[in-house]
Amino acid sequence: MQLNKQWSSFLEEDIKLNYFNKLHKFVDNEYNNKVIFPNYEDIFKAFELVQPCDVCVVIVGQDPYHGINQAHGLAFSILDDCKLPPSLKNIFIELVDDIGCSMPSNGNLIPWAKQGVLLINSVLSVEHSKAHSHKNIGWEQFTDNIIKQLSLNYKNIVFILWGAYAQKKAIFIDEAKNLILKAPHPSPLSSYRGFFTSKPFSKTNVYLDSVGKKKIKWCLA
Repeated sequence: MQLNKQWSSFLEEDIKLNYFNKLHKFVDNEYNNKVIFPNYEDIFKAFELVQPCDVCVVIVGQDPYHGINQAHGLAFSILDDCKLPPSLKNIFIELVDDIGCSMPSNGNLIPWAKQGVLLINSVLSVEHSKAHSHKNIGWEQFTDNIIKQLSLNYKNIVFILWGAYAQKKAIFIDEAKNLILKAPHPSPLSSYRGFFTSKPFSKTNVYLDSVGKKKIKWCLA
């Protein structure tokens, strides 16, 4: 479980703390004895695809998909050729309605990540078929600090917070120099309460353009 050089330097003080050492040991033991997702080498996949200084959008999820061959280290994203999970399907429905894209043919969101979109779950690992099984072992402290440090050290980042769980992260974000977009979670249980028509993709691009940053090419098809 190793962050790359850029993120290790950016989070240097945090990963020296005792909680992170305990987290590391716990996660290693879990992978050695159980079926855990994503694959061990993909735990920090989101951080391999965008460096701290290049982050322009942060989308916050809860924990990885817990089914076979779904999670690969990016929030909401799935491996190629997987059936779309309900939440991701609703994200794509809103994407089509908001931007006018064609419906994506698969749910791999790496093209977004490569443009500076950090797709980060609050918890970065999960046991097979046991949602939230790695909750409260230290991941939340780690990912809260990532959000805090990004807000502290950079500006003009769009933080997209879907659902009450993600919206708790707003306390770590300086809204005076960043944009926070809140909406209900895209889950079928809550998407009709305001996720649809929330237009996060077009609002993000309007803001990025207004601060002189490159717009995200959201269309995947």
